[in-house]
This record gives sequence, structure tokens and C-alpha cells, in this order.
Amino acid sequence: MTINDPNVNQSNFGCTLQSPLLDSANQDAGFSRRQFVGMAAASLLMAGRVSGSAESNRKNGIPYRTLGHTGEQVSVIGLGGYHLARQGDPEESIRIIRTGIDEGINFLDNCWDYNGGESEIRMGKALRDGYRGKAFLMTKIDGRTKTAAGAQLNESLRRLQTDRIDLLQFHEVIRDSDPERIFAEGGGMDAVLDAKKAGKVRFIGFTGHKSPDIHLKMLATASKHGFKFDAVQMPLNVMDAHFNSFEKRVLPVLIENGIGVLGMKPMGDQIILESKTATPTECLYYSMNLPTSVVITGCDSMEILQQALHAARSFQPMDSSQVAALLAKTSKAAEAGQFELYKTSHQFDGTYANPQWLG
Repeated sequence: MTINDPNVNQSNFGCTLQSPLLDSANQDAGFSRRQFVGMAAASLLMAGRVSGSAESNRKNGIPYRTLGHTGEQVSVIGLGGYHLARQGDPEESIRIIRTGIDEGINFLDNCWDYNGGESEIRMGKALRDGYRGKAFLMTKIDGRTKTAAGAQLNESLRRLQTDRIDLLQFHEVIRDSDPERIFAEGGGMDAVLDAKKAGKVRFIGFTGHKSPDIHLKMLATASKHGFKFDAVQMPLNVMDAHFNSFEKRVLPVLIENGIGVLGMKPMGDQIILESKTATPTECLYYSMNLPTSVVITGCDSMEILQQALHAARSFQPMDSSQVAALLAKTSKAAEAGQFELYKTSHQFDGTYANPQWLG
């Protein structure tokens, strides 16, 4: 499969790219204060390169940022789709979505496989009555073949009650074989590009939570085929900074190439909070302080939604000493990945338990 895209900067997609943050020693225990400040300063340097100013562009107090080279303006907080169907009352899920939009959130996350499709069904109902036009709608598919990807996309469109997805992403790119399968002749990318030509999809991205190496391979494979992603989603949080870090290895590549950065798992599906090293607001602040376009967080109640809204409205850029202090608090707990089970176990791997979804 070859895709001609003159906008691709192929030189920066190699897996050997270096950055000020790429220091293998950062995964060892026993950081010095100087090392933490150095890590924090490098993070702040990258954050300063974000397109658009979170402070100068707000809607109802919620900062908006630019989604990479797309030029789209998206809310710094995104409403996670998985947790919406963990709320027992479908009507309450709809109220959470609509309240989030009314309060200034426009980025909505979802996936074809979330809760057997219930997450998309509830979001589709919430987007009636004029709400669709206020939202930047993202969903994901698991299909690695053209047939599976096309079928899943069409099902998502039906459930979401829309004729287009603003951002469609390949979900759970967590296997070394995923990039080549997606870009092969008759692979999932063929279906997605056809959908884009047909106006069903505006932008294309991918997600994964397992390995920075696999993310880099996906970017390199895309470059080899002359394709440039519009957005990439990955864990970016106070634990990731210390262990098998997407922040240190993948984030610099995305920023260098103008690809939108979608941070997920700011609290590791609440598991990070169990470490007692950071509060929910500190977790959200840390992720927003990175050069993220959006930080996606799960909201299964109005209380949690209000917590996210407050964090977005009250966020102020953190200085290097503030970042260093937070990294120092989380260092010991993070060193073995015990609070990042999406990296170290199959607990969060839906396609591991359901390989048939891949096609």
C-alpha cells in the first residue's frame, strides 16, 4: 500500500529519534532534585511549542487548543466514551454528555467496542437536538482488514446517528504486527481512506496504551507508505513520565511533525489514585501541562464531570519546580509499572480477549 502525501516529513519518524527527554536513566529509582527539575524543564520546553494558546482561546472558561496540523480547535478536556455506559442510567449518560457540551467541552471520545456498542448508542442519542453540530466527534475501530474496518465504521455511524466522524482512529495498536496489518493491501487503512473520500471521515489517527516502541513503529510504517496521521492517542500521566514513557519517546515525534496529541488515562482508570501520590486535579493538571491538544478523561457521573470542568477552568501552566515536585512524589510508585496495568498486563486489552474484532 502506497499513499502519496507531500506533507510528510519522513526524516523524523524513525524509531531512533532522540530528544532532551530521551534518557534511559529516567526509569531508575533515586532521582536527584536536579534530574527532576531537568525533566520538568524539558517538558515545559515542549509544552511551549504547542500550536495555539490555551489561555487566549476559551469557551465558557474551558481552554481550547489546536489539534496539530488540522487547525481544528478542541477543548483541552475531552469526554471519555467508555465510562459513559458504566453509568447505570442511560438518561444520566445523556445528561452528562449534554452538560459537558453546554459547559464548553467539544471533544467527544468513543469506540466501536465500548460496552458492546452501548457507549456509542448513548452518545448518538445525546447528539440529537442540535448537539451534533457543537461536537468534535471521535470514535475508534478495531478492524485490521478492509472488510472488518469498513463494517465497524458503518456500525459506528449508525449508532452515533451521524453521517460523518470528525476523527476516526485505529484502536489498540498494541501488537508489533498491527502497523503492517493496517497498512497492508486490503488492510484497515484502505477502508478508512475510502471512507474519507466518501465524506464519512474527516481526520485519521490511532491509539494504543502498551508500548512507545509500537507507536513509533506505527508512525514509521505510515511514513513508509507516504501517509501522515492527524492525531495520536496515548497514556500521558504522572506515572508514565517514569516508566516505559510515551511522554519521553513518542510525544517529541508528534510535536516535531505537527500531529495532534491526545492524552488519555490521566488517572490510569483511577488506578493511579490508589497510589495516594497525586490527587485527581494534580493528575489532570500534569497532563494538561504537556503539549496535549486534548486530555481525555472518563466521566461516569455529574460529580466527576464537574471535577474535570473545574480542573480545566482553573488550570494555569506549571513551572519547572511544580512539575519536579509532582514527579518526585510519584517516582517510587511508578518505577515497576504497578499502577499502569494497561502497559504491564492484559487487563485493558479488549482485542486480546476478543481477537475476532481485528478481522
